Amino acid sequence: MEDDDPYLWLEEIEGEAALAWVEERNAETVAELTADPGFEALRKEAREVLSDPARIPYVVRRGPHLYNFWRDAAHLRGVWRRTTLAEYRGPDPRWETVLDVDALAAAEDVPWVWSGAVVQRPGRKRALVKLSRDGADATVVREYDVEGRRFVTQAEGGFRLPEAKTSVTWIDQDHLFVGTDTGPGSLTRSGYPRTVRRWRRGTPLAESPVVFEGRVEDVSVHAWHDPTPGFERDLAVRHRDFWSSEYFLLGPDAAPVRIEVPDDALARVHREWLLVRLRSPWLERPAGALLAFPFDAFLRGERAHDVLFTPDERTVLDGYATTRGHLVLETLTDVSSRLQLLTPNTGGGWSRRPLGEVPPLSTAAVTATAPDEEDENAEEILFDVSGYLQPATLCRAMAGASGVETLKQAPARFATEGLCVRQHFAISADGTRVPYFVVGPERQEGPVPTLLYGYGGFEVSLTPSYSAVTGRTWLRRGGAYVVANIRGGGEYGPAWHRAALGAARDRAFEDFAAVARDLAARGVTAPERLGISGGSNGGLLMGVMLTRHPELFGAVVAEVPLLDMLRFHRLLAGSSWIAEYGDPDTPDERAQLLRWSPYHNLDADRGCPPLLLTTSTRDDRVHPGHARKMAARMRDRGLPVRYFENTGGGHAGAADHEQAAFVEALTHTFLWRTLSGEGRVPD
Repeated sequence: MEDDDPYLWLEEIEGEAALAWVEERNAETVAELTADPGFEALRKEAREVLSDPARIPYVVRRGPHLYNFWRDAAHLRGVWRRTTLAEYRGPDPRWETVLDVDALAAAEDVPWVWSGAVVQRPGRKRALVKLSRDGADATVVREYDVEGRRFVTQAEGGFRLPEAKTSVTWIDQDHLFVGTDTGPGSLTRSGYPRTVRRWRRGTPLAESPVVFEGRVEDVSVHAWHDPTPGFERDLAVRHRDFWSSEYFLLGPDAAPVRIEVPDDALARVHREWLLVRLRSPWLERPAGALLAFPFDAFLRGERAHDVLFTPDERTVLDGYATTRGHLVLETLTDVSSRLQLLTPNTGGGWSRRPLGEVPPLSTAAVTATAPDEEDENAEEILFDVSGYLQPATLCRAMAGASGVETLKQAPARFATEGLCVRQHFAISADGTRVPYFVVGPERQEGPVPTLLYGYGGFEVSLTPSYSAVTGRTWLRRGGAYVVANIRGGGEYGPAWHRAALGAARDRAFEDFAAVARDLAARGVTAPERLGISGGSNGGLLMGVMLTRHPELFGAVVAEVPLLDMLRFHRLLAGSSWIAEYGDPDTPDERAQLLRWSPYHNLDADRGCPPLLLTTSTRDDRVHPGHARKMAARMRDRGLPVRYFENTGGGHAGAADHEQAAFVEALTHTFLWRTLSGEGRVPD
C-alpha cells in the first residue's frame, strides 16, 4: 500500500516540488481567510493577549535569583532574565537581562528559538544554553558565562555541540554527560541518543568514553549527576519504549547497577528516598500509587516502604514535586485539583495537610521548587491556581511554615459576565462515564457555535485553565468552549490511559463521539454548529472524527497532526510512539491501525465537514508530511480542506507571538465563519 501512495513526494520536507506545493496551498488559505473582515481584529487581539505585559512572569530559583524567560512585543524571540524575590514581590520588578535571544538572532542571522538552559550546580556561574533553529526539537548547545553575559569560546575550552536531539547535563565544572549524534550507531531509530559519554573539557567528544548505552530499537537514554552534598550520585535511564524504562546507578568503574523497579513505573531518587509512581500493581500496591523507599536499603534488596498516595475510583495522582525535606502531591478528583503537603515524621511515616485553597472545577499545579538550594529556600514552593473563567494566581509557600503568600495575580482579559463552567458526563459506547467541561453562556436560547477540544493519549490530563485567547476570540462572541476528558489521557490514572492503548484505541474515539452527541442532546449545540480541534495526537483524533463521524461535526481543525498511521513509525520521531499506537510492521497491529488511519479512510462518497490543517516545516517531531499528504488526497477527491504550513515553529506550530497570533486568527476565522453562518466558508 505504501508503494501505491502517489503523495510520498510530499514527505521530502525541503524538496523543491513539495515546498512549491506548500507555497501554493498557503497562498490559497491565507488569501481566503485574511480577507474576512474580522481577521485583522482577531490577530490583533491574539497578539495583545500573547504579549500582554501584565501576564505572570513564571520563575525558577537558582541561588539568590529568580530566573524567567520572557517574550513580548519588543522581544519576539525573548530574553532570559533574572531578579530577586524582593523585587519580584513588587508590581514592576527590575530585571537583569542574562541573554537577549533577539539580539543574538540578529547578530548571527539565524532564527534562534530559546530551548532552555542547564545551569551548573553548585556555583551557578555557567550554563549550557540550548538554541533551536526556528523551533525544532533539535538544538545546538553552547556554554554560557552567566555572570559575564557571554558565550565561552571554543578557544577558551568552552563546551559546544552542533545541532541534534541532544541530552546534556553537568557533572562538575569540567565534565559533562552527553548523549548526542556522534556518528553511526550513536542514535536510536527515533533519532534520540543511544549512548552517553563522559566528556572532559578540552578533549574531543568523539574520544570520550561511553559510560552508558541502550539499543538502537530503544527510544533514548539519558544520564545525570546529582551533586547534593551527602547524596552525590550518577544515575541513568534507558527508555526501552514510551512506557517502559530501566533505571541505573552508575559507578566510577563498575558496571551500571539496575534499580529494580517495574519497567512501567516512574522512579526518582531524591536525597535518601527512592520515589516510585506505579502504573501497574506491585508489592501488593495498586496502579497509580506513589511509594517511598529508603534508597540505600532498596539497593540492598529491602522492600519496606511508605505509601504516600493510593488512588480511588474518582481521585488520582496527577504529579508531585519535592522540596529538600517535603513532597507536594497534585491530585485530581473528577478532573479538579487539590494540593497536599507531605512531611516525613521522625519516628516513621508521613504527615500531610492541604496546601492552599483551590476552588471547584479548577487546576492547582506546582510551578517551581528549589530542593537543590542549601538554605531556607530549599523549602520554597511556588504554585499556580486557575480555571476556565479564573485568571491565574501565583502563590508562594514555605514547606516548613504555615501560610500562603500571593505573589502575582494575572488580570482578567475578557468579560465573564453571563458565562459559567459546567461539568457533564457522557456515556460512551461501552457504558463508561466520560467527563467533559462546558464553558459558555449561563443562559442560551438554542444551539450556539461550539468548539470542542480533545487529546486522548500519552496519559496527558486536560484540566481547567484560563485562556484569554479563547475567551476573546470565541466565548466573547457568544460561542461555547468544551474540553473532553476522554480515555487515553491520565484524568483517572493509568487505567484510564491503558483503556485506549494500542488495539483499544477505538475507545478514545468512541468517547469523543459520545461527548459530541451529548452536547447536541443537551441543546448546547447542533452538529452543523459544532467545531472540533486538536493538535499532535489530538490532530490524529481530529482526523479519525473527520473520517469516522463526519455527520457529528460542522468543522474540524487538526494542528501538527499524525494522520498516516501505516508510516508514522518511519517518519522522524514516530517509532518512539509504537508502544502507544501499535507497530505497522506487525500484521495484526497493522490491520488494527488501518481500520482507523485517517489518511487511509477518506471516503469521497460519504463526504466530510470542512477541515483546516496546520503544521510546520520545522516540526522534527511529527513529520509535516502527515498533513501535506492528507490535504493533497482530500483535494484530489474533492473534499473541503484548507492548508497552512508555517515555515518555522517546530512542533509548537509557531516560533514567536507574531506567528502564533497569525495562526490563531486563521483558525478562529475559519471556525467562526463555518459554524456561525456569518460569511460561511464554502465547502
